[in-house]
Amino acid sequence: MFENIRRFVDDDRAIEGLPIRLVIALVVGVATLSVMLNMLSGVQGLGVTELDVQPSEEVISPGEQTIKLTVVEPDGAPVEAATVIIKAGSARIDGVVTARTGSDGSATVNINPRIRANQQTGTLRIDIKPPASGSYADRRANTDILIIDT
Repeated sequence: MFENIRRFVDDDRAIEGLPIRLVIALVVGVATLSVMLNMLSGVQGLGVTELDVQPSEEVISPGEQTIKLTVVEPDGAPVEAATVIIKAGSARIDGVVTARTGSDGSATVNINPRIRANQQTGTLRIDIKPPASGSYADRRANTDILIIDT
């Protein structure tokens, strides 16, 4: 019996590659845990949801127009209580036009775009002020409305 213990105590061999195996196991375990947590629908990170706007018409002519604008999440779900802001780009409008989205995520605005002299096209910029509730942001450029003089 003492002979078995003596053999164990005197054995100075080590398991080769142990540290790298531990590192690999740790990396694989963390990656697997990350994938599993992302699959759970109830777990949300600290990230924000980018909003986009979908105008009913992206190309219009100069003059009085009524346009429906829908604010959506990346998956297409409508966003309620967002403020839509339309500003002059290379086309002109009087001041800034704003509207607030309803429960269906849409807002209707009346605009009167005009094209500058010696131009055949112009654009109107659309910005979104996200609602206070929820983790929304509008950091990327939204769709511009193109004004074409026909």
